[in-house]
Amino acid sequence: MEERRVTHQQVTSRVEYEADPSVRTLTDEPVVIEPGAERLAELRERTLREAEATENAKARGRVVGRIGLAVDFLFFLVYALLGIRLVLALLNARQDAPFTQWIYGVSEPLYAPFRGLLPNLTTEAGFTLALPLVFALLVYALLHAAIRRLLRVFSARPVVV
Repeated sequence: MEERRVTHQQVTSRVEYEADPSVRTLTDEPVVIEPGAERLAELRERTLREAEATENAKARGRVVGRIGLAVDFLFFLVYALLGIRLVLALLNARQDAPFTQWIYGVSEPLYAPFRGLLPNLTTEAGFTLALPLVFALLVYALLHAAIRRLLRVFSARPVVV
């Protein structure tokens, strides 16, 4: 690799010498590469690799950030639907009310896996604490946190060696 670089620099120097009279020196010898030039070229290549990796990481971060926003929005909807359902159960809302029916209908697929998992706590006044709903909210929060962490792993900048 180093030989190719030296050869390339020598050819480049020779072409400049032949094409531009102002480059010509008193001798016809090709330009000799200084000892520190190799290290400088190595540092330049490393800097370029790091800059490219940074740009790639920024682009990846933007994409993952947008995906993260969509995930956050979807989980917000899940939390809102299950939270409203929990409040309606706590307040012993009328089951025949259109809003209650709509919330129960829309949130049913989210609540179905947790139905009957834990008992409901009911007071004498008719208020109900739906423990399966509380547990469902907890499970969805843990799932949300796991997905966000996974997205953070994908957006992390790889180490450039």
